[in-house]
Amino acid sequence: MFKKNPGPALDTESILKDARRELALPSRRLFAKRALTLGGLSLLTGCNITDEPSVNRMLERISRMNDGVQGWLFDPKRLAPTYTQAEITRPFPFNAFYAIEEVPDIDGGDYRLEVSGLVTNKQPWTLEQLHRLPQNEQITRHICVEGWSAIGRWGGVPFSYFLKQIGADLSAKYIDFKCGDDYHTSIDMPTALHPQTQLTLTYDGQILPPKYGFPMKLRMPTKLGYKNPKHIMSIEVTNKYPGGYWEDQGYNWFGGA
Repeated sequence: MFKKNPGPALDTESILKDARRELALPSRRLFAKRALTLGGLSLLTGCNITDEPSVNRMLERISRMNDGVQGWLFDPKRLAPTYTQAEITRPFPFNAFYAIEEVPDIDGGDYRLEVSGLVTNKQPWTLEQLHRLPQNEQITRHICVEGWSAIGRWGGVPFSYFLKQIGADLSAKYIDFKCGDDYHTSIDMPTALHPQTQLTLTYDGQILPPKYGFPMKLRMPTKLGYKNPKHIMSIEVTNKYPGGYWEDQGYNWFGGA
């Protein structure tokens, strides 16, 4: 009987050293919170984890696994908590990957929301047309991956209603958003159809201010803040994985709050 070659022994200290370095990077912080523990790394075999590409591949595999688990656990009927007007955070904080002085100046009169992909109606939408659609309001908590949260009052069109208006294939896997600030992200269809997912057009009873995403943002209290795109310019329904600005840098794609 042949004995199986056990292979080289794992260097535990090197594993932890390299993992700490990778997880210290801003684009890896979410993994530290949601994807893995350093203790679990000592169980890994079959790859040279002290090699940076190997670490990245391992982190990506764990993230994809985490996406699947979050998607499986997601309840499309369970509502996020709502709050009273007295509990609104004032002022609601500005947050983006750029300074507030760099907020894009978008002309609402010329605005056209582009629609593409697996939809039957690909006509662009003016801001006036979007405001004429049925609206609702929610006072919900925005949760940032950086560790802070804030409660805001958001008004707009239920996204599920809008998807039906454009004849979207509701069995498609993804919705991709491209934005006027060069941001983009994507979400799963069950989250898109969640009753609290909203194409947001107003904040606290007023037209959505530029710093919060004018002319339109996507509000999802079931997702972390980086999954809530602002200044939306186009929406695509697709079965091809679209990624996203932070997701392509290592952030968890599902991003459940």
